[in-house]
Amino acid sequence: MLVAAALATTLALAGCGQEGAPGGGTDSGFEPTVAENVTVEGSPTFDAISQRGRVVIGVRDDQPGLGFQDATTGEFSGFDVDIARMVAGGLGFGPDQIDYRVVPSAAREDVIERGEIDYMVGTYTINDNRKQRVGFAGPYYVAGQSLLVRADDTEITGPETLQGKIVCSVTGSTPIQRVRDEGLTEPGNIVEFQTYSQCVDQLNNSQVDAVTTDDAILLGFASQNPEQLKVVGETFSDEPYGIGVPRDDDAFRTKVNDLLQASFDDGTWQTIYDGTLGASGTPGTPPAIDRY
Repeated sequence: MLVAAALATTLALAGCGQEGAPGGGTDSGFEPTVAENVTVEGSPTFDAISQRGRVVIGVRDDQPGLGFQDATTGEFSGFDVDIARMVAGGLGFGPDQIDYRVVPSAAREDVIERGEIDYMVGTYTINDNRKQRVGFAGPYYVAGQSLLVRADDTEITGPETLQGKIVCSVTGSTPIQRVRDEGLTEPGNIVEFQTYSQCVDQLNNSQVDAVTTDDAILLGFASQNPEQLKVVGETFSDEPYGIGVPRDDDAFRTKVNDLLQASFDDGTWQTIYDGTLGASGTPGTPPAIDRY
């Protein structure tokens, strides 16, 4: 979900540190319903979208199952992308009226403040510090640090079972620091790489026993290869992912919250989840929206 990054292979995930850019997207086949005659009174953001005739959405391009861009087709896919498309449809704009902009973690507040994007959907953790600069609709998903292991592993079931196990994450990330600070395994059993894809390769080759970061990212890897990988245990941190919007546009934030709530209630959110992160075999349910 979270740290400046210009390299596609080492972007940072808000609330959790860095992440890599493995190949492979998740095309859920979701097609948003496009509303007609939409109005959002008192929203300069919606007015700008309407005048432009297109919606500009900030996304990520390096997170399989969440926000991923196919290098061959240029198409974006994943849970976050489908949530973004669902919101655009509720605003009255179809997939052919969307411009995606890939935004690094450290630049998100800047591009929202400057009006370069209309909203941001990309593992964007809601916190009080960010609320000083931008607004948040949601959360639409609550992530947390978790563990990815091989599918046939029956010994690792949560952080309390990591003693003696080799654990991998990204250098300088919050997850690996938590493993170190809390003594979840011995210091000599901590392995660090520049990207999570390197950790997953090591896991598949039985060189490490577990990979740790936000469960949403891990579910993306597991959904690509559910016969070999699985996410285990309860999460041991909270990372509520929100949709970043202009800070003072309360009308727009309210509208996006309404669209999210409708997707929770009518099953659209579940359809999106099941077709993306849910392909890992891990069930998911929508969280409660914080209408601050």
